[in-house]
Amino acid sequence: MISDGRRIAVTGANGFLGTNLVLRLSEQGRELRRITRHTDARVAAAELACADIIFHLAGANRPEEESEFLRSNRDYTIWVADAVGRGRRKPLIVYSSSAKALDKDAYGQSKRAAEKVLLDLAERGLATVSIWRLPNLCGKWARPNYNSVVATFCHNAANGLPLSINDPSAPLSLLYVEDLVEEWLGLIDSPPARSGLAKIRNVHPTKVGEVAELIRGFADTRTRGEICNVGNGLSRMLYATFIAALPASQATYRLTLREDARGTFVEMLKNPAAGQFSYFTAHPGATRGGHYHHSKVEKFLVAHGTGRFRFRHVLSGETFELVGSAGDPAIIETIPGWAHDVTNIGDKELVVLCWANEPFDPKRPDTHPLPL
Repeated sequence: MISDGRRIAVTGANGFLGTNLVLRLSEQGRELRRITRHTDARVAAAELACADIIFHLAGANRPEEESEFLRSNRDYTIWVADAVGRGRRKPLIVYSSSAKALDKDAYGQSKRAAEKVLLDLAERGLATVSIWRLPNLCGKWARPNYNSVVATFCHNAANGLPLSINDPSAPLSLLYVEDLVEEWLGLIDSPPARSGLAKIRNVHPTKVGEVAELIRGFADTRTRGEICNVGNGLSRMLYATFIAALPASQATYRLTLREDARGTFVEMLKNPAAGQFSYFTAHPGATRGGHYHHSKVEKFLVAHGTGRFRFRHVLSGETFELVGSAGDPAIIETIPGWAHDVTNIGDKELVVLCWANEPFDPKRPDTHPLPL
């Protein structure tokens, strides 16, 4: 927990950006002041005047009337600057502008005007100002049909609605809200030496059609126990945004349970690049397996009970045994060309987690019976 005496104020604290930033600041135990449209104006002005760091995130993206752009973006920023000037604390102000600030429409003009207000404040020596011209953002708690096309795509895919695309080839630059917040947290302890435009890292250039295809894939493969590569880059942030958009009623989905006299078997996840995750059970005394593979490799981890794993080379007949136990966790790995089986040698149900380097393909199972 961090308590260094510095006060941090966040305007627009209940918006998409604000809620994500406020949560991270709260996790750090920062002295935090949340300012929303419901905050009394006198209270808000006092908080801004006393702040050492201000994240100015409030503004209008999609107002009902075009004139609201200037009121919410430029005029409100003038009010913020006046409050800061009266406080004379010379804070760091981080402003969430837009990549569209140079556009000639009402939104672009209003964001550019707000930037100028803050930079004029810096010119007078009353603040250090960091301007962030943000591209399209994505992440948890983004509002569909408001914050970005990604939020809309994720909402629609999560609820079985079509994804409307006018031009699949249209370019789209995306920034993950978690990456942005991480950069902003770094500014608290390493503020910029001078005012101006910030260089934004981790922006992902893509196209609308590519984003839609990825998000459709998340929805389509989910109930089949499949998953694409979602551990890094564009797919990682889109996947997190998609899962966050799911209604609570979809927090679970069913898998197929295969059961016989030996026990049960369940395939959990399949991924073309990362293989397949499964688990199986064996009743006391039961034996499973009795086959070999040419290419497939499996890794077993006993999660409950005790099992004896036997191996025999299919050509030489050489054999060896290993015992796996939940109380002594270890990976037991199969070897291509060696037949193998596992017997529950305990008096409790045996539960074994299994990873294979390739998903099971019934057309090419690479599983050849050979009892040990």
